[in-house]
Amino acid sequence: MIMPPTERLYYADSHLIEFEARVIDKTERVSSWTAVTLDRTAFYPTGGGQPGDTGTLNGTRVVECIDDGENGVLHVTQGFVLEVGSLVKGRIDWPRRLDHIQQHTGQHIFSQAFVTLFNAPTRSFRVLDQACEIDVELDNPTTEIIERAVELANNLIWEDRAITIRQVTAQQAAELPLRKDPSREGDLRLIEIEGFDLTPCGGTHAYRTGEVGMIAVRSWERAKGLVRIEFVAGGRALADYRRANKAAREVAALFSAARDDAATLAERILEENKELHRRLRALEEIASRVEAEELLASASRWASGVAVITQVLENRDPESLKRLAHALIAHPKTIALLGSRDQATSRLVFARSPDAPGDMNTLMRSACAILDGRGGGKSDLAQGGGSNVSKLQEAIETAGRSLKELLTLESHGS
Repeated sequence: MIMPPTERLYYADSHLIEFEARVIDKTERVSSWTAVTLDRTAFYPTGGGQPGDTGTLNGTRVVECIDDGENGVLHVTQGFVLEVGSLVKGRIDWPRRLDHIQQHTGQHIFSQAFVTLFNAPTRSFRVLDQACEIDVELDNPTTEIIERAVELANNLIWEDRAITIRQVTAQQAAELPLRKDPSREGDLRLIEIEGFDLTPCGGTHAYRTGEVGMIAVRSWERAKGLVRIEFVAGGRALADYRRANKAAREVAALFSAARDDAATLAERILEENKELHRRLRALEEIASRVEAEELLASASRWASGVAVITQVLENRDPESLKRLAHALIAHPKTIALLGSRDQATSRLVFARSPDAPGDMNTLMRSACAILDGRGGGKSDLAQGGGSNVSKLQEAIETAGRSLKELLTLESHGS
């Protein structure tokens, strides 16, 4: 038996949230879920970048709606099974529907603003959990250019222009100034924003532009040859403002300043912090040279007069170890086998001066194997580490013994 297609009530009225219909088919799915087909529905199925509606059928929860083409709309329910032939009362979750109305209508207005100002068409649109995205074919994008489109879109919204639905044939559509080409053949449903936009679309839309409230851009970036713009409309714009305002006020409170002064103060502190870091690095260089001199003064000379410094330090980061190693090998015939540890990690830096023997990369790989880690580098400088903190001393001593054997062999060979 061929089922008649589902009459889609949302095509005529996107604000219809209650309706009656008859179950014409059902399909059992996994985990007590059932896909129910109705002879008519106000539920919008996922499609066109817009998520589907949720709601209830006779109190049974509708968790998803799927467009099954000529077979109609599938209402995925969980719980009580609705029987074929039964009459049901459907109810749409209005807050979700209103949100999607605002986002989708906002996208039409925003996309047309880019066409009007910059002849920049929208290539794709997505409604995400907290924001929306459009991919626009916009040359040389800047924040100022995008904000011009935002300003035009919001002026259009606040003019509260009428939004109407037109049903046309493909031949009639071919003679109209549509913003984008239709994605299917046959008769078309057009969404017309008075004096501004005319676009084929099967989604749910506002009665008037004022229902969108406003549009705000959160961010933009270049993506796949297009400009991806993240925006919010309506209730999402208000929620986004509240989050941003809360964050700005909390940051301002850290400075004991007014909200609008926080950015200037933060910029000033960042510059001061950079300067302090520069001074700190200079002092650390001096401290490393002093520390190197002290270590060399107490170091014993091995074969051929080579000084080998083996040292385990506490809570030194890799950069600090490297600075100390470079300060040591600035002296001739010097080899530094340095390690540092904290509660979770051990770190190693092995280095030698140009006139000292040994392959630091080979020593490092062997030491890292003891630490259950990894590392490497060049023959004169290598870095690494591992999670077996308890064996850090053993790893350095093992590297020292290997190096001593090498120096002894070279001394005897000479």
